Amino acid sequence: MKNRNRQPIRLGLWAFATLWMLVILPLSAAAAPYAAMVIDARSGKVLHAENADARLHPASLTKMLTLYIAFEAIEHGEIGLDDEVVISRFAASEPPSKLGLKSGQRIKLRYLIRAAAVKSANDAATAIGEAIEGSEAAFARRMNRTAQALGMSRSTFKNAHGLTEEGHLSTARDMTVMGRHLLYDFPEYYNLFSRITADAGVRKVSHTNRKLLRDYKGADGIKTGYTRAAGFNLVASAELGSERIIATVFGGRSTATRNARVAELLDLGFRQAPTQMALNRPAKPRYQGPGGTRVVTVGDNEEHGVAGKTVRLTTAAAVKTSLRPKARPLPAEPVLIAAADDIEKALAAAQEADIAAASLPGAEQPAPATTPVTAAVAVARADPDMPRPVRRPEGLTLASLQTQTEDPVQEVVTRISTSGGRNWGINVGRYPSQYAARKILLRTALSEMSTLDGSLRKVVTRSNGYDANFMGLTRETADLACRRLQSRQFTCFMIEPG
Repeated sequence: MKNRNRQPIRLGLWAFATLWMLVILPLSAAAAPYAAMVIDARSGKVLHAENADARLHPASLTKMLTLYIAFEAIEHGEIGLDDEVVISRFAASEPPSKLGLKSGQRIKLRYLIRAAAVKSANDAATAIGEAIEGSEAAFARRMNRTAQALGMSRSTFKNAHGLTEEGHLSTARDMTVMGRHLLYDFPEYYNLFSRITADAGVRKVSHTNRKLLRDYKGADGIKTGYTRAAGFNLVASAELGSERIIATVFGGRSTATRNARVAELLDLGFRQAPTQMALNRPAKPRYQGPGGTRVVTVGDNEEHGVAGKTVRLTTAAAVKTSLRPKARPLPAEPVLIAAADDIEKALAAAQEADIAAASLPGAEQPAPATTPVTAAVAVARADPDMPRPVRRPEGLTLASLQTQTEDPVQEVVTRISTSGGRNWGINVGRYPSQYAARKILLRTALSEMSTLDGSLRKVVTRSNGYDANFMGLTRETADLACRRLQSRQFTCFMIEPG
């Protein structure tokens, strides 16, 4: 009897769900404006555009920009893929689609990225933004700075996930630009967008558009989006041979009709694009940095294998004048330099003495070979009140008598030599990435400044990881540094010369 009563309820729920999926949901999206864009990804040339500059709701296409900023932050050392992110109450409360994260839960950044890219998880996207900038509002400001740097001039963002919010708008053109930059600026992460499934740490997740990835030959991404205000959106990319096309659709009526339209646009792109074309990658934008800081990257030290470091400059503290190190003074022989005025006075006095001597009755004519210097001596002898010149010290040379040579090359000292016994080192572990090795080197240097000051931080690539080394130490300093570090539970062993 109970089973008979439950049967109509089940049938009613099934009928309502079918009605919602087939009628109500498509009708709610039917009002969303349509827009489309197709480009040849190799050159950026527009092959088709319809309503491409209309400001519309991007929905989860927004997460492309969120992920782009995450990749930038990783590249510039703001955060690491294996850094654990603490989930806030705000992130955990985001509506579906979501990973189901709990407030206070810890999860590695790499899993949040996979969840946002593959499942389009809103809680993961918010957590990424908070991990990088501290709050959703601060991350939204960074999104807008980055969008402008990318050339997305008609886009404004208010959140990291794309749920409908007043003023959170973009265009088909801007999202196509975004997709192209993801493809070429971060090719090492682009494969995320073609994964049918992915491990998101807490569970396995499936791609939101796996049907198009499976059905359209060469399709390998990029991102779907849906809200009632936006309709069914998609930025898709496909590669056939040497050709690559990116197609964008806003305002699809359903997943099926949107996918069918994107497939038509990709076909159109492949028909119009030339088979052979030189790749013209988009220019990577200036890195905006956290909180609006400007970032300058110092070049790599190839001689020592040390990666370049990133220096963040706030606007107020920006360097106005580039100061140069002063040249080290070169040793030089002491030179006696006679003032020009003194020489002229001595010559004039000598000439007057010659004239006076010649005019005296019975005076002998001076020898033709008399020099001005000899005459000056004669005047000095005749006038006992004239000051006597001080004898030139031995070893002093007149500048005029020095042999003229080319100016010696001046040497500018910029670092302390590691010679003179400073050829020992220490190793503080082997790590899976250069970023992790550099991070531990910096942390170790800050915690053991007394012994490691002046040493060279060096990351050495090995077949199974990256060694984090400090070089340029004496044996005694290396031994002391290791003992001090080991007492604080740091991994450390000495590296002998050679």
